[in-house]
Amino acid sequence: MRWCRFESSNGEPAFGIIEDDRVVEVQGTPFGEHSRTAVSHALADVKLLIPIVPSVFYAAGVNYREHITEMAKIRAVSPEFPPFADVGYRANNALVPDGHPIVIPADATEMVQYEGELVVVFAKDCYRVSEEQALGYVLGYTIGNDVSERTWQRTDRTLWRAKNTDTFNPMGPWIETDLEPDDLKVTIRLNGREVFTYGVGDAIFSVRHYISRMSQYMTLHAGDVLWMGTDGPTENMKHGDVVEIEIPGIGVLRNPVVREGM
Repeated sequence: MRWCRFESSNGEPAFGIIEDDRVVEVQGTPFGEHSRTAVSHALADVKLLIPIVPSVFYAAGVNYREHITEMAKIRAVSPEFPPFADVGYRANNALVPDGHPIVIPADATEMVQYEGELVVVFAKDCYRVSEEQALGYVLGYTIGNDVSERTWQRTDRTLWRAKNTDTFNPMGPWIETDLEPDDLKVTIRLNGREVFTYGVGDAIFSVRHYISRMSQYMTLHAGDVLWMGTDGPTENMKHGDVVEIEIPGIGVLRNPVVREGM
């Protein structure tokens, strides 16, 4: 099933189920009681919103070997691979939907880069579950672009602006259920040029492992999201660029890039 969140005819956010090229409006949410209505819209005519506004926005730490190696090269240090699954956080102010511009602040350096990622969306509250149980708490999956200003990332004490600046976390276009995360492939394109493809199953720590480990210490709530990290080298994005993250089985997240003052 393919869930979306869109702007309804009265201007309010609504959930819908995408069937072919139509969106069937739903009363309720995918995280509780809901029912299909008689109202449907052409998918091409609706304004898609971010598919969920999470109560908590989790982000897996460095989770792919080639990405760790490439980032170490930039810093001129030896790569260090994590012994444990680490978790960070992002801010909801940075979330924007498919098609929305990524706005680079005028004082940012040229080192503003994409990070294409699988995003896990939780269906129900999850606490102290095993890896075998973990996917039973997942509603489905969407796509994220964890935009990063590398100079700020190196020099600021926290990631407060390097990864949390407004518009730095495009997410969408919708949520796809009934997928096996380890089978998924992520392809990143810049201006139509494929720059990297990687398998989610190549992660150091799997989706199942992250959910189980996190749930030993904290309750993961329905509607929370977990971004799973990226792999490979990343390139600078500049004014006028278009970045696309594609995961077959889900779709394409596409966003133009705009620098303030240009």
